[in-house]
Amino acid sequence: MTPVAVNPAALPSPRGYSHGTLVGNTLHLGGQTALDAEMKIVPGGIVEQFRQAFGNLLTTLREAGGEPEDLVSVTLYLTDIPGYQARGKEIGQVWRELAGPVYPAMAGIGCTALWQPEAMIEILGVAVIPEHRLRTPGG
Repeated sequence: MTPVAVNPAALPSPRGYSHGTLVGNTLHLGGQTALDAEMKIVPGGIVEQFRQAFGNLLTTLREAGGEPEDLVSVTLYLTDIPGYQARGKEIGQVWRELAGPVYPAMAGIGCTALWQPEAMIEILGVAVIPEHRLRTPGG
């Protein structure tokens, strides 16, 4: 199987990476920070950044025909774990609003910095999309 890049027009054009890579019906979702359409990290705190970053990830997932319930693994990279934990209930509400009540295997990893200095979170994931919904970009 040949990997196929998945780069939704709704997200900033990638340079040197892909927002997602589809292999068969498995979509590897590249790390998403809270970049908006103007390539700026959204203002506010961790809840706002989670909403934008997770929304960006879901945009890529949906471009390939996937839905949040197709996520099998999600990894969160966080520059402030205590800050994330303190706002966990609000972040959980955002998750349920955007993805519903289903949670995949998850990991949260603390790190000292992300690509954009003002980014507090980066989210990546893996999804397995059922064949009947799968859309291969350019295919």
